[in-house]
Amino acid sequence: MKYWFKRLINMCVGTASSSHSSNGIQSQRLSDSDTEYTKEIVHFGRLLHLKSFVAATDGNLSVRLDDQRILASPSGVSKGSMQPEDPVMVDNNGVKLAGKRNVSSEIDMHLTIYRLRPDVRAVVHAHPCTATGFASAGIPLDQPLCSEILMTLGSVPLAPYGTTGTPELSQTLVPFIPNYNAILMANHGVVAYGATLSEAYHRMEAVEHFAKIALVTRHLGKQALLDNIQVEKLLKARNRYLNQIGT
Repeated sequence: MKYWFKRLINMCVGTASSSHSSNGIQSQRLSDSDTEYTKEIVHFGRLLHLKSFVAATDGNLSVRLDDQRILASPSGVSKGSMQPEDPVMVDNNGVKLAGKRNVSSEIDMHLTIYRLRPDVRAVVHAHPCTATGFASAGIPLDQPLCSEILMTLGSVPLAPYGTTGTPELSQTLVPFIPNYNAILMANHGVVAYGATLSEAYHRMEAVEHFAKIALVTRHLGKQALLDNIQVEKLLKARNRYLNQIGT
């Protein structure tokens, strides 16, 4: 039996516990306004599942409630079957404040993004097939192929591989978080973030859309890239648009 497969079987035996658990002690309750965000997490989690951006219990989502609290999807629950009572509230260190379940083992990634990007209020992590294929092939989505993608998303870099559920995963993202709104994670998946959960989710959709376009051009054997002048015009148009909507 291959080493990696044997290790995987050993890891899956028994019930895993979250390193961020507070031993079941809940020091806070969700307010009425907070429960609206639980509904958002459930809604966009189901969209991730419907779009096949996640499988089984893959992926995670979170919302920054305020400067001290984050609401996140739980560990070990399919994003397609989450219920409003499932999300977990944690503090800025990942310690559970409220919720019946354990928080995702990848919560540190979310916390790192929130720490480095004060403007970000929501994070979505998933494994959309085409984009994850590029990430697993070591290919960033950073070529100026499509004007719409440049306008709405920009470039999507590739972060080095980091072991899931460890601080290593977050550290590989640190150099990219300040300057990009979505990142390919080598041999893993994609993380996208924004001012709202809707924006973060739509950026995830845009990454997968971009990956599909890039894959088609590779199959056709040709990529007609936009030149520097064309890119500069698009970036100026993008800035004008962002200024108009106040983003």
